[in-house]
Amino acid sequence: MIRSALVIAAASVALSGCALLSSPDPVQLYRFGGASAFAGTGATSACPDVHVSMRRVDFPEAARGDRLLAVTGAEAAYIMGARWVSPAETLFEESLRNAFLDGAACTVLSNGPLTRDGLLLSVDVRRFEAVYAAPGAVPDANIVILLRLVRPGDRSVVAEERISVSENAGENRQSAIVAAFDRAGAEANRRIVTWTDQQASQATAK
Repeated sequence: MIRSALVIAAASVALSGCALLSSPDPVQLYRFGGASAFAGTGATSACPDVHVSMRRVDFPEAARGDRLLAVTGAEAAYIMGARWVSPAETLFEESLRNAFLDGAACTVLSNGPLTRDGLLLSVDVRRFEAVYAAPGAVPDANIVILLRLVRPGDRSVVAEERISVSENAGENRQSAIVAAFDRAGAEANRRIVTWTDQQASQATAK
């Protein structure tokens, strides 16, 4: 009888331990940058190559890393159960470099030292967030970027530009929000490449 009571007690402790060690909620991984800024058509070079070095893309502190930032008014939080497959700043820079390969007519991104007549491109992402007009509303994927093209020799600013892109998610679901970021990122990349091409070509023609 005593043996039976001990067995029951041990089983009860084991079950309570299982409850305490329950597995965490699953996390879904997402990526953006799959949408081509130029629909994979490439570009026909109609001007001399302009060599541009791009500084590492700068991201706001709150949007760095693998969490998806959401903003409602003055409140900010991270979307529960969703993560980027790599840090957002890494995915953004990879997609932008691919956009230059696909769509730049004049600009050649260089990973090496600047050439004598080369230029330096700074890409400062100021906002990369899902913006809710009200709690539970359908959000917009919002991206705001400051661009600067500089002559490294004398540090003179060739051109500056502010780019703002907003894409509505259509639904308040993780997959829909990620798709909106993908579209917004592609449009931002298209504008960056087009602007850089135009400004760099004009700068080298002077």
